Amino acid sequence: MAVARETEDIARSLVKHQHEHPPVRDLNREADRRLTMPQRIAEDLGRLVGSWTFVVVQMALIACWLAANLLAQTRHWDPYPFLLLNLALTFEVMLWVSLLLMALNRLALRDRLRAQQEYEEQVKAEEETRALMGHLEAQDEVLLQILYRLDRSDRELRRLARRLGIEERAG
Repeated sequence: MAVARETEDIARSLVKHQHEHPPVRDLNREADRRLTMPQRIAEDLGRLVGSWTFVVVQMALIACWLAANLLAQTRHWDPYPFLLLNLALTFEVMLWVSLLLMALNRLALRDRLRAQQEYEEQVKAEEETRALMGHLEAQDEVLLQILYRLDRSDRELRRLARRLGIEERAG
C-alpha cells in the first residue's frame, strides 16, 4: 500500500512538457500578401528586364531602328548621331533602373522578414531547449527519488529478513 502511494506521489511530481509558442510562418506567402498592385507590376517587370529575352528583344529593336533609319532613302527621322534613339534609350534606362530599385527594395523587405523569422525560430529553439533541460532535470530528480526509495525498501527487506532468520543468498 505504501509503495502505491509513493508511486502516485512520484507521478504527481512529474513535470508535463508544454509547447506554447506561435507556429512558424510562411514568409513568402506573407510577403506576397502584402504586395500592392504597383509592387507586383514592378517585381514582374524587374524579372522581365533581368532576362536574356529582354536583352535580345532590345538588341533587335535597336538594330531595326538603326537599319530603318540608315536605309531610308529620303526621310531620315533620326539622322546619324541618332539623338532620338539616345533620348529614348535614356528614358528607358531611367524607367528600368527605377523598377529594378523597387524590386531590390522588395527583396530587402523579404530579407528583413526572413531575418525576423530566423530570430523567432532561434528564440523558440532556446525555449524548447530550456524546457527540455528542465524536464530532464525533473526526471533526474524523480529517478533519484525512486533510487532512494528502492534503497530504503531494500534495507527494510534485509532488516525484515534478518529478523525472520532468512538467509541472504548472494547472486
